[in-house]
Amino acid sequence: MVLGLFSIFCSFSRKPQCASWMLLISFLLDTIIGTMTRHLPVCSKLGAELNDFAVFTTFGLASALLLGVDGPLNGFLAIIYVLAASFRLCFCPTGAPASYKGLPCPYASCVLASTSLLTKGNTFILSCMASLMILFMIDQSSYPQDEILESESWKKVVYMGGVIMMFFSPFSLTAFYCLLWSLSYIFFPDALWGKAVCLRLQR
Repeated sequence: MVLGLFSIFCSFSRKPQCASWMLLISFLLDTIIGTMTRHLPVCSKLGAELNDFAVFTTFGLASALLLGVDGPLNGFLAIIYVLAASFRLCFCPTGAPASYKGLPCPYASCVLASTSLLTKGNTFILSCMASLMILFMIDQSSYPQDEILESESWKKVVYMGGVIMMFFSPFSLTAFYCLLWSLSYIFFPDALWGKAVCLRLQR
């Protein structure tokens, strides 16, 4: 939530690159926080509500502000993006066991943040990507739960690769890596990230 608020501040300060990096760091931290919550006896109703509020603030509102609100079209699309994230959180929390209904907001945010960094904030490309992410978030398709740090070793390597690149590689390469990671989850959820992969590997 704190990083999301920093991202919002950076967007209002006309620093889209800083705002995008706050979102990418939040994307990586979200996985660690989820793992800690599942393994430590810290679950509560208040915690779940705070988690939803943090997701909305960071991966909904802060992500939408990357589109800018200078023109009416960008402002309208930003509002639609926020509404789509709200719809995703309120009405599509889970689907079948170990799956989500609709694209999880952190992946949509990662796509926007990475695209913003790679295109240097090109509003046309960002608007196209945001429109696509809106459709994925409100769609009723199932996406596997991405418990990366509790899954196969290669998924942990993918995650650690993102963390290492965040600190030791060129910024453009890190953004490209996170973009490919998110797009692979969006377009190949079951083929690459589903439980079926684990079963095939065991066989």
